[in-house]
Amino acid sequence: MPASDRRTQLLQIALNAFSRKGFNGATTKEIAAEAGVTEAVIFRHFPTKQALYQAVLESEIGCPGFEKWLAEAKACMDRNDDEGLFTAIASAILESYKGEAAIERVLLFAALEGNEQGLEHHRSFSIPIFQLLRDYIVRRQSEGALAGYRPGAILAAIAGMAQRHAMSTQLFGFHLGATDEEMVSDFIQILMNGIKAR
Repeated sequence: MPASDRRTQLLQIALNAFSRKGFNGATTKEIAAEAGVTEAVIFRHFPTKQALYQAVLESEIGCPGFEKWLAEAKACMDRNDDEGLFTAIASAILESYKGEAAIERVLLFAALEGNEQGLEHHRSFSIPIFQLLRDYIVRRQSEGALAGYRPGAILAAIAGMAQRHAMSTQLFGFHLGATDEEMVSDFIQILMNGIKAR
C-alpha cells in the first residue's frame, strides 16, 4: 500500500479507536492490529501516540465543508441576515454530527479525560469563530436589530439547541418525529422571537 494511503488508513482507524475509547483507552497496539500492521508501521508515520492523536484532530480542519460554511456565514453577516446566520450555525452543527460523529466523540472524550491536547485543538478552532460571531452580534445590537442579551448567551442558545438535538439523534439514537430542517426552523423561531429587538 502506498505510504499516503497507509497514512490515511491509520488516521481513519485511529479516529474510530479514539472515538470509542478516548486517548487514554485507545492503544497503538490495537490500532495497528485493526490496520493489519505492526506498531512499527504506525511509528514510521507518526513518531508518538500524541502525534497520531494530533494528526487525527487536524485531519478534520480545513475540510471543504467548513470553508463553504464560513463563506456562507460571512455572506449572511455582510447582508445583516440574522436568521440566515443562525440557521447556518445550527445546520453546520447538525451536519458535523451526521457527517463525522466520531470526531465529536473524540472531542467529548478530550473533555471527559481532561486531555489538554484535544481541548487546546478545540479552542484553537472554535474561539476565533466564536469571536467573529460575537462581534457580529454586538454590531447588530448597536444597530438596534437584536436585543441586548449577552452575545455569548445568544450563541450558546442556538449552538446548545442544535448540539443537544444532534447528540440526541446521532449519538443516542432518539427520533424526535421531525426532520433536521424542521428542527432548525423551530430553533431559529424560538431564538429570534426571544432576541429580536422590540
